[in-house]
Amino acid sequence: MTYHLRQALLAMRENLTATLATLVTMTLTLLMLASVLLLTLNVNRTLAQLESQVEVAAFLAPNSDTAGLLKFAQALPQVSSATLVTSDQVLAEMTKDSPYTRDAAALVGNPFPDTLRLRVARVGDSPTVAAAVSALPGVEDVEYGAGYVDPTVKTLTAVRGVGYALVGMLLLGTLFNILNAVRVAMYARRNEIAVMRLLGATWAFIRMPHVIEGLIVGVLAAVIALALLTPGYLQLVARVHQLAPVFPVVTDQATLLPVLGGVGLLGILVGLLGSLFATQRYLQELE
Repeated sequence: MTYHLRQALLAMRENLTATLATLVTMTLTLLMLASVLLLTLNVNRTLAQLESQVEVAAFLAPNSDTAGLLKFAQALPQVSSATLVTSDQVLAEMTKDSPYTRDAAALVGNPFPDTLRLRVARVGDSPTVAAAVSALPGVEDVEYGAGYVDPTVKTLTAVRGVGYALVGMLLLGTLFNILNAVRVAMYARRNEIAVMRLLGATWAFIRMPHVIEGLIVGVLAAVIALALLTPGYLQLVARVHQLAPVFPVVTDQATLLPVLGGVGLLGILVGLLGSLFATQRYLQELE
């Protein structure tokens, strides 16, 4: 094993440019991947918070079939819960925030209609539920905060999609770089490999230094990426807490450690599998 390790380090030194290019590309890929995963965690938490707060409010006309409307709303598959709030209950709620509301209601009457309040299973289902309820007889108006819910959902979804696309392209680029780096190293040692074959060396023995080379590059890329990402994310979290303390940023170790550990493991696997595939392909060409 000492011989294989020494040969791997020698090959990395002799092909320093290719090795550094592969290392930089893999590090950037892992940084991008980890950033997208952390962004996804925070996006999912934000969406969960939206789902817990957003509700579809259907304002009912006087003398409408409130029981039938409530039953219909509860039967919608996108609705997790539905409640009927009478005009008196709405007035009582408004009075808690503004005590003068009851005095105004005593003069002009209760201006608030009976209201159906619907909780949706996913925040993205809000427009569907609102459209279904607004078409019912007896529903005068529907409100669910479309002005901020729809743009927020679309923006967060688009950000996730773009991030995943970038990570996919960077992973492919990293694999190609590993393939090229290993192939260049093996081509530079083609005469030595031929002599080793004449002396009876097995393909596994010949491949081992190059496999170790890919593994070393993967480990280095994982270590550098995590060393850069972890303090950077923690500083960003502290900054967000100062500027927007209500934003639900993920900070618990039980959630972060598996993500960061998975990114590091992925870097090692990419380096290992890339070198295995490259050596296999090159040695097949020599046969």
